[in-house]
Amino acid sequence: MQQVQNGDKIRVHYHGKLRSGETFDSSEGREPLEFTVGSGQVIRGFDEGVKGMQPGEKRTIEIPVGDAYGEKSEEMLFEFPKNQFPENMQAEVGMQLMMNNGQGQQFPVTISEVREDSVLLDANHPLAGQDLIFDLELVEIVPTSRIIMP
Repeated sequence: MQQVQNGDKIRVHYHGKLRSGETFDSSEGREPLEFTVGSGQVIRGFDEGVKGMQPGEKRTIEIPVGDAYGEKSEEMLFEFPKNQFPENMQAEVGMQLMMNNGQGQQFPVTISEVREDSVLLDANHPLAGQDLIFDLELVEIVPTSRIIMP
């Protein structure tokens, strides 16, 4: 039976948890996640964790911080003046916002602290600093058509 290797396009169901047992994402009730192994479409630990699986196989993988979203970086925290928020917006800890970097690219931030005249924004990935655990089920290795040239 075929085993997953780099370059394979696969479809996998997953249930992602933190060490505390809290679920952060799941494909339950949705189509399986489809990606090409080794292409950088998913975090390194997930990519490595599916290698060698066979269709129908279930596996639990543990991904340390370094193979997931990395450690939280202090450089990703920055202060933003309250007077630059829309007048009708009440800033609250945990609120997620989209920021623009000046070159037209948007990125998500989370309010981590509300101060008198400013807020502290965190642009780290929400799962940065966390070890991740995934329960996986390989649904299929998607067949690829091969073109034979004369």
